[in-house]
Amino acid sequence: MAMNTTIGVIGLGLMGTAMVRRLAGAGWPVLGYNRHPRDIDGVNCATSLAETAENTDTLWLMVSDYEACRAVINELGEIGVHDHVVINSTTIAPSESVEIARRVEVLGGEYLEAPVLGSIPQAETGTLQLLLGGSVALASRLDELLRALGTPTHFGAVRSGAAVKLAFNQLIGSLTAAFSMSLGLVDREGVDVDKFMATLRESALYAPTFDKKLDNMRDRSFDKANFPLKHLLKDIRLFTHSAATQDIDTHMLIGLQHVLEEGIYAGHGNHDYSVLYESIVRE
Repeated sequence: MAMNTTIGVIGLGLMGTAMVRRLAGAGWPVLGYNRHPRDIDGVNCATSLAETAENTDTLWLMVSDYEACRAVINELGEIGVHDHVVINSTTIAPSESVEIARRVEVLGGEYLEAPVLGSIPQAETGTLQLLLGGSVALASRLDELLRALGTPTHFGAVRSGAAVKLAFNQLIGSLTAAFSMSLGLVDREGVDVDKFMATLRESALYAPTFDKKLDNMRDRSFDKANFPLKHLLKDIRLFTHSAATQDIDTHMLIGLQHVLEEGIYAGHGNHDYSVLYESIVRE
């Protein structure tokens, strides 16, 4: 795909903004669009979805959920989708991605699933992992563009990329909750946390995400969110529903959902997801 191809990034939240800046910085012609208009330095922004489609060849979705994806595609209609490639990086269920793909194809467009593993720092540095589902030929055609944001891995047909994304985000929630409980016990028992962490790092039980969120938890500082708590709750619910359709027991996640919901009710929805420590290890 040549760099004279214009990319329309739809959804300029935390990740969408980081992605559109990265693409622009890498030399790709980009046009941003957000339902609630916002200005982004160095990036031209459209005032409507119709304007976005009219002036671009590829539409890259990074919106909140399935309903938002469906609303965007329905508003674009055949005029907006026909002869366009639609890349969808929204975290949705596998079955939901299949439905969006069908709608895009009926309207005369091509669809590639491309949810991402990583957050704002990785988007800004082009080190995201892109989890692809869809046509091998389309993924190959888009390879240069995808690599502007990170490393693409093709997992199979549409729904496979969405499934892998939910699998990873389930680990985000479960690992963070498990670490919160262990850290909380060690701290409350008066154990030296630094010694605990040094031993953990040398064991097979260690995961880098523990150190990534350690300072947040120890300082109870959760305001700066690369991935808000409310989005993690949405993804855990999606995983639970999707896994249940595959005869996978998800009872363990019911407790995690309750913890996440408590955090939302306590007003932490827009805080970093590590704030679930606050619900598990109460002050």
